Amino acid sequence: VYYTPEPVVSYIVRSVDYLLKTRFNAPQGLADSTKIKIPNYDPSLKVKGKKETRKEIESHKVLVLDPATGTGTFLYAVIDHIRQQFINAGNAGMWAGYVKNHLLPRLFGFELLMAPYAVAHFKLSLQLAGRDLPAHLAQQWAYHPAEGERLGVYLTDALEEAHEMTGLPLFTQWVSDETIAANKVKRHLPVLVVMGNPPYSNFGQMNKGNWIQKQIDDYKTGLDEKKLNLDDDFIKFIRFGQWRIEQSGAGILAFVTNNTYLDGITHRRMRESLLETFSEIYILNLHGSSMRHEEAPDGSKDENVFDIRQGVAISIFVKKVNSVNKKTKIYYSDLWGIRQVKYKDLLKLDVSDTNWVTLIPETPWWFFVPREKQYLKEYNSFPSVTNIFQKFGNGIGTDRDKLFYDFEVDTLSKRMTVFYSEDGLSPQFSKKYRVKDSSGYPILLRRETTKFSDIYISDCLYRPFDTRHLYYNPKLISRSAFKVMQHLQKPNTALLVTRQLSTENFRHVFVSKTITDRDPLSLVTRERTQVFSLYLYPTENTRKQKTLFESPVWQPDETNGGRVPNLNPEFVAEMEEKLGLKFIPNLTGLQDLSGLVSGLDEKFFSPEDIFHYIYAVFHSPTYRKRYAEFLKIDFPRVPITSDVALFRNLCKLGAELVGLHLLESPDVKQHITHYPIAGDNRVEKGYPKYQPPKEGASGRVQINKTQYFEGVPPEAWEFQIGGYQVLHKWLKDQRGRQLSYDDLTHYQAVVVSLQKTIQLMEKIDETIPEFPIKT
Repeated sequence: VYYTPEPVVSYIVRSVDYLLKTRFNAPQGLADSTKIKIPNYDPSLKVKGKKETRKEIESHKVLVLDPATGTGTFLYAVIDHIRQQFINAGNAGMWAGYVKNHLLPRLFGFELLMAPYAVAHFKLSLQLAGRDLPAHLAQQWAYHPAEGERLGVYLTDALEEAHEMTGLPLFTQWVSDETIAANKVKRHLPVLVVMGNPPYSNFGQMNKGNWIQKQIDDYKTGLDEKKLNLDDDFIKFIRFGQWRIEQSGAGILAFVTNNTYLDGITHRRMRESLLETFSEIYILNLHGSSMRHEEAPDGSKDENVFDIRQGVAISIFVKKVNSVNKKTKIYYSDLWGIRQVKYKDLLKLDVSDTNWVTLIPETPWWFFVPREKQYLKEYNSFPSVTNIFQKFGNGIGTDRDKLFYDFEVDTLSKRMTVFYSEDGLSPQFSKKYRVKDSSGYPILLRRETTKFSDIYISDCLYRPFDTRHLYYNPKLISRSAFKVMQHLQKPNTALLVTRQLSTENFRHVFVSKTITDRDPLSLVTRERTQVFSLYLYPTENTRKQKTLFESPVWQPDETNGGRVPNLNPEFVAEMEEKLGLKFIPNLTGLQDLSGLVSGLDEKFFSPEDIFHYIYAVFHSPTYRKRYAEFLKIDFPRVPITSDVALFRNLCKLGAELVGLHLLESPDVKQHITHYPIAGDNRVEKGYPKYQPPKEGASGRVQINKTQYFEGVPPEAWEFQIGGYQVLHKWLKDQRGRQLSYDDLTHYQAVVVSLQKTIQLMEKIDETIPEFPIKT
């Protein structure tokens, strides 16, 4: 349980009050004491049984529920808001009667954990007793409940279906009483307002009940995704609130939550479902995500209103009476800046005077954030990389990098030998390397069913230009990605991209020739690396089936292990038609064919040519800027040219980039830096540090107080691939190590590679005469 800042609570409470007055004919807002007639259902009746209607009874119209009430912060704010209206009106004599007859019967809270439940009762009781008021007001505004009278805060699980609790021991009978009372609120009372700050994210491990899982299935319908990030608790609470308002027929759902659902790809059905239910939606995006490295539009600092890394948003959903089949109105606003500025704004604003912009969410994504639409039709006409390549998937996830990765083969081999010995379960080793089962990864069971062998030690691309040794036994590793990686255990090349961006700029492209980790482009979960190998090799399964593809098109290249291109035949056919060239699946790239390099008369193109063309386009600064909004939300798309000369030139530039990024180009051996001082080559804590060029001196990267690389250009130092500032990241990850001669020359080669990359990116833009590329 963590503290919800008062300005956030205040904004939500005042906004709900305003909406009740203006949308639901409740002139007193949250203080409204109007009563309505509802059917009287037997609250003890089993859920599976039929509703037994006895007679109509009276209920208050404005019933308020906080389904994850914690220590009662929102209910406390509601009471304070209502009481202040009475104080302002000078109605102290009416307060006690109002609390008894029109306040306590309308406020409800659910809490699963005993400690915050107890705190909520204690805090709200003190508030009602006037203990939070100045001494001169406390006595006249104190309410003392009669015997048997209680707060409507119940110890229950909001995400669990209403059910009977019988046969309990006498000393736990109160638990049954809590459940019965909560069931009435869950199933039978027309709750008009659901508000609060539900738990954000533990990947649903605590709440896997059948009822809420069934409810959340609506958010997963028709997604056809390999992985669904829809089991976080805040999503389940949104679904509960939506369901509860639907049961009432009208109402307001107001939460402050994780903001990932606003533009997450796998949340698209969730957003569509909310649009189907509610008539008005207000999204105040509070941002503050350190995971997305967010900053304000003017470049100033942006902070979270909570002490958490994930950005948050206030979401207010309004379902008006008889709003079926009416188009939902959705309003959006951003709040940027440091925390205190956001608090100040939240205290003075509510939904009535927030500076909203109107959104028109569209299929298939239904985004709840503004999106630039210029060039959208143009961009969507290009094929996605997922339509170009046939097989692809995430990189490797060990969940125990410290155990499975190392810079040195011998060190890794010795550590894995210990892992498989009795010492591998010793407290010291187990604690250091997390040799214990975790959710979804039974490492101890896999340890028992596998054996150590040095044959499993492989090179693996870990970060940009950072290839390490990995103990890669697919039967041991948590997420082995073997269906993709088996093709990279043989001569191959792979395109690395991400599906979505958390950052503003698309620079999430790289290349690999080895098996690949899931994070060489970014550490942000949303930006997991997707691996597209150029070739597919025969596998054990395909040998058994005597086929390589479900519908093979090209003959296997027996001179290269029986491989075939991992390319969609329909895409290749489209390229052949546009270019007027013939695709040769086993032809080495044109730049390697003696006498054919110059040839615009050459009538063939190869898998490598396609790969290099794509790689060049993705490194075009104009491409990245022009399609920036769309590159954030899904796999990148590739404009295919019909201009053969342009195609050939981009193939050549893409091939140069690939050579630079694999450090295979001869250019990287022409170092532009020096390492002039003899001494200790250990990368110390607090380093690397960059000193920009000064008069008579060039840029310098220090790895400790005395040692440095001289001649590092500022633009190379600042250059980023994915979420990493490459030259800083590589050295940072070496902290505590003595850099060897090979390490030092490797770093110097990387400097050259980045400097040449910057030049080639400019050249690519010069080569492309205009956008859109001639298609």
